[in-house]
Amino acid sequence: MTEVDNPEAAAPGPANRSPAPPLTERQRARRRRILHATARLACRGGFEAVQMREVAESSEVALGTLYRYFPSKVHLLVATMQDQLEQLHGTLRKSPPAGETAADRVAQTLMRAFGALQREPRLAEAMARALTFADRSVSPEVDQVSRRTTAIILDAMGGLDRPTADQLSAVRVIEHTWHSTLIAWLSGRASIAQVGVDIETACRLLDVTGAGEPRVTGAEERERAHGSGPVASG
Repeated sequence: MTEVDNPEAAAPGPANRSPAPPLTERQRARRRRILHATARLACRGGFEAVQMREVAESSEVALGTLYRYFPSKVHLLVATMQDQLEQLHGTLRKSPPAGETAADRVAQTLMRAFGALQREPRLAEAMARALTFADRSVSPEVDQVSRRTTAIILDAMGGLDRPTADQLSAVRVIEHTWHSTLIAWLSGRASIAQVGVDIETACRLLDVTGAGEPRVTGAEERERAHGSGPVASG
């Protein structure tokens, strides 16, 4: 049975969903159970092990209720990736990277993310396949994954409040590199060492945007403007 023929992989649902109303606390708890059950199943058997009926049974929700939250297992696995990234972001905020430059910190952060994926390769494979299969109907979930990844990178850069257009462009290239190296690693076409080299290379784009330059305080700017900076003794 192909992915298209499988009703559990492609359940009926509107192509363009309107924004959902805010969830109640009970609904949020139910959604968390669903995502945790999905992750457990994927950890055990990868993409094929995530079947909507089994997710519903494991999370103790009705199958119809599950479909109202997630129209297909692609929606479900992409949402699971967003949830995993959210957990990673929380960990990184408690223990931020310590590199000297923005490029160093972002590379270190993304390699820590790879370390987490290495520990659960079947889950990583399932989430990556879902992202690859995602069509326009999954755009809201994919957008959430992208926004969370961007937030993780910006935090590693130093928590820029107003990143420039060039910096945001560099971040997008870094995201694309991270995703493509993940696919290459999962398919056995790249080693972790090669992944590290490619990510570090992409992160050097941040140096070009000035993200790695030391921040200048207001007092220092005024001193420079008036030529009253410190004079070196000779």
